[in-house]
Amino acid sequence: MKSSFQFDKISVRLAIGAGLFAGLSVVLFRMELIDFRFAVSGLAISALSGTLAALLGVIAMIKAMMQRKSALSALIGSLLGFVVAMPVLFSVLGSSGLPHIHDITTDLDNPPVFSVIPSLRIETDNPLDRQFPDLAQLQREGYPDLKPLQFNRSPEAVFERALQLIKSRGWQIAASASSAEKGIIEATAVTPVMGFKDDVIIRIQNTGEKVQVDMRSVSRVGLSDLGANAKRIRQFLNDLENDQSDP
Repeated sequence: MKSSFQFDKISVRLAIGAGLFAGLSVVLFRMELIDFRFAVSGLAISALSGTLAALLGVIAMIKAMMQRKSALSALIGSLLGFVVAMPVLFSVLGSSGLPHIHDITTDLDNPPVFSVIPSLRIETDNPLDRQFPDLAQLQREGYPDLKPLQFNRSPEAVFERALQLIKSRGWQIAASASSAEKGIIEATAVTPVMGFKDDVIIRIQNTGEKVQVDMRSVSRVGLSDLGANAKRIRQFLNDLENDQSDP
């Protein structure tokens, strides 16, 4: 009975501590008081602590049921631990098998080039020169579905719809320019929880027969983006394609 009671208390306290530590890591990073690496380390520690709290809670529940005692406290500790650990663990598991890269584009031979965004980045941000070893090959293997879109509409019409989609997503537009032959939009997407900044460029150009849309998304920090940039490109181009296919 004493052992079960101790497991209950440790589980709940550990889960609460992990949750507070995760929240503190997020707040301090968003306030720019700690570096990205410290924030990620804080989340990792919180996830591991939450996992341990959940396991201790399960052990406590088993002991309580065997002794026909209330397992409520153990259940609370286990659930709290799982809630704290779940976001990080699911992100890691969801990115299993994906390449450790953070610069994704639909045009591997001639990727869109940022012109305004570089002035908004700082020295410690990831470079934009795409010099990462085997970057193109890693993307082909990890995201073979990413490719340009082509439309039978004017560049201006495609440009306006792309701009509307960017605004609807709340991305911070850094530059936008459109002509009868080409359109360029540069913007920054900010993740909702951690506030990570990923820079995006959309290139719309007349290829002669059709209008081609290419997109590039680059994380400012981190070696791996856990698939976030590819997902962003995939969702954006899917929305753009579905809208352009309407009569």
